[in-house]
Amino acid sequence: MKASKLTRETINELGMFDRNFPEFNVGDTVAVSLKVKEGGKERIQVFAGDVIAMHKNGASSTFTVRKIGANAVSVEKVFPYYSPLIDSIKFVRGGKIRRAKLYYIRERIGKAARVAEKVLTKEQKELKAQKKRAQKKAAAPAQDEQKKSASTASKEKKGE
Repeated sequence: MKASKLTRETINELGMFDRNFPEFNVGDTVAVSLKVKEGGKERIQVFAGDVIAMHKNGASSTFTVRKIGANAVSVEKVFPYYSPLIDSIKFVRGGKIRRAKLYYIRERIGKAARVAEKVLTKEQKELKAQKKRAQKKAAAPAQDEQKKSASTASKEKKGE
């Protein structure tokens, strides 16, 4: 018997695709490039700040970025991770934190509102680089297979 409705798992996975964003977590400083439409034109606007919360829930995953604007006014924005309006995310620096959500920073002012930078040792940096290289090597054969299948599909279309 076929299910007449979609399950929660399939609904959560609808609209999910690989965004190729760098890996970041709560406490890290990121620069989010947004596509902004004004009139008939489109431009890129950068919103840079600390990630204070992340909600990982499939296609509806979000992350909250907080920055200090002009006249020490703080601004928070919640970004959907899979939004087509996000052009790119740039990892600026890692943060040293001990909490999953950094909502307590909202009450702090000045230097107390800063997140300490996570300093890596030489060995930790080398391990991180090795992991990245291993991931690239693992991803390379899969990409080659995709290119081959795409080229064979285009050849078949030309033959018809």
